[in-house]
Amino acid sequence: MKWDAIGDMNCSVARTLGIVGDRWTLLILRSAFMGIRRFDDFHAMLGMTRHVLTERLGRLVETGILRKALYHEKPARYEYRLTDKGKDLYPVVLALMAWGDKWMDKGLGAPVLMEHVPCGHHMTPVMVCSECREPVLPRDTRLLAGPGLNTDGTEASSA
Repeated sequence: MKWDAIGDMNCSVARTLGIVGDRWTLLILRSAFMGIRRFDDFHAMLGMTRHVLTERLGRLVETGILRKALYHEKPARYEYRLTDKGKDLYPVVLALMAWGDKWMDKGLGAPVLMEHVPCGHHMTPVMVCSECREPVLPRDTRLLAGPGLNTDGTEASSA
């Protein structure tokens, strides 16, 4: 299977990776969560080529993760704002950051600390069960067939 087709798999992880599964896209999202909105600011922060940045931003707009908003009319200039769909990726980015802080810090500690503004404490994101609020661990999780999966492992039809 070619990498371009990964988003066609009947797997939520694969479908998500089909959109956000490259390093530049995740770094664009990280920057958007930091408040970056304009093309030139993304370009300056990330140092990627303008062509690649244009393509990745276009894909994020096309998939509804970012939306373009006009901020200057003549000449037309746009900024990129996170949609609700895009904001829902925040826990994903925080989880990657926490993993990197734990395993990739080169012994120097986290380059950025997270503060939970309402309580004022530094925090590490933790995934918890939506029902009992206990931490979710691999040993305590079982995957079951969902309504979008046929018993043969193929995608269910929407007819």
